[in-house]
Amino acid sequence: MSLYKQKGFDLKAVEMFREMINRGVCPNSSTYTVVIDHLASIGKFEAALEVFDILPLMRIRRTSKQYLILTQGFTESKQFEVVKRLLKEMKSDGIPPGHGMRMSLDSIREAGLLKETEDFVKVLLPDERIGDVGFSGDYSDDEDEALDEMDRENDGSVDGVRLKPWFDPSALANALNVWSCAEISSLENAKFVWTTKLVCKVLRYFKKSGNACNFFWWVANQPGEFTHDVYTISWLIANAARHGEVDYLLLSKVKAEGMHFSFSTVRLMIDLYGISRKPDAALEVFGDVESLTGGISKSNLMLLCSSLFRTLIKCRNGWQVIDSLEEMIISGILPDIQTFTELIQHFVLEKDLRAVDKLFGMIRQNGIEPDANMFRILIHFYCKNYGTSALAFRLYEDMMSMNLIPDGATKALLLNTLFKQKKWREASVVLGEINDIHQLALPSHVWTLSTADLTRVYDIYSDAFTTNGD
Repeated sequence: MSLYKQKGFDLKAVEMFREMINRGVCPNSSTYTVVIDHLASIGKFEAALEVFDILPLMRIRRTSKQYLILTQGFTESKQFEVVKRLLKEMKSDGIPPGHGMRMSLDSIREAGLLKETEDFVKVLLPDERIGDVGFSGDYSDDEDEALDEMDRENDGSVDGVRLKPWFDPSALANALNVWSCAEISSLENAKFVWTTKLVCKVLRYFKKSGNACNFFWWVANQPGEFTHDVYTISWLIANAARHGEVDYLLLSKVKAEGMHFSFSTVRLMIDLYGISRKPDAALEVFGDVESLTGGISKSNLMLLCSSLFRTLIKCRNGWQVIDSLEEMIISGILPDIQTFTELIQHFVLEKDLRAVDKLFGMIRQNGIEPDANMFRILIHFYCKNYGTSALAFRLYEDMMSMNLIPDGATKALLLNTLFKQKKWREASVVLGEINDIHQLALPSHVWTLSTADLTRVYDIYSDAFTTNGD
């Protein structure tokens, strides 16, 4: 897709995206970065922003590269209100800016938006002992590819030269697997300039939470101007969560000092507690989300619900999910359709008819409209496990009344079940429906995205290059 975009073969890039979907491949962050960049390259910044806004609903991580593309585009078009919104969301996602965003920040400050850029400028220039490095060429601004200004050897007078890092932070973290006097002495003798970004880079690569904690407290006591902030603490907390540990002392310190975690950090903690099988820790973090984040939007709260339920399911606490869901709905938190689909898919795999019926009843009671994917899952469930053609046919009728079209496999399965049970009238109704619309294939990634969201992204991308007059 990227190559087609570079060569000007726009429609071929769009077709490649569709081919990925039809083959059941789930696009990742890098794929959506290409889509956003492609749209921005032809001036379709609103369309690029629309795709960008859908990504959290599909549980896709938004990257610094995507933020860079959009902030540059909207800065050049002087749409500073949009840029302000992007900077706010970037901070909420816990993504510090790379050097590529510096020009945009300068333009924003010139426009009088100093407050919105103050924190980011501190990250770009974290320490007065580090001079400003001039760069030549274009570099990727993605998290794993961005160069760290604190790792460069320079005297502040270099212009137009790209200088190599002193070391690889991951190699340093691996070298500290044994935390001993010898390692500590070597670190002290190296006299590195410890900055927020460098400490974050090192913390993320520790394989043992104990060593990460030792390094965290060691660097805090080094002479100089370094102090831990929410970014470094977030990496330490995430490292501990990955190993199933809950550092209540550190969480208390964050709240006591008025720090607030980003939404992405809290979500990562809940997800990691699922990997380490710590459901109680995940529930505690979720229950304290308001104080940990300083306030959370309704859309982000719904995404946290999805992460929490997925964690509970990983921990084999299926019916605890149902209880928690009922409590949330009573308190005014209504998860999105994708979350319900995820839960129904889980209980379908467990062949738990009671839970499936209860969840579908909750969807109906709360006025949520099922999507095509949910109908597909339920029709397959009733046909395969219970041979209940009457219920499956009723779902099919509901589906058609909502102008939702079943895929070929679902229709064939329903017909086969109806024929076996000699439901000739119902079978004739299904046979009589002619579906001329060619739908996108549904990837088998129920926990990550819905057909509707994926189709919407494809339509935005396709329309940008096929609409007449554009």
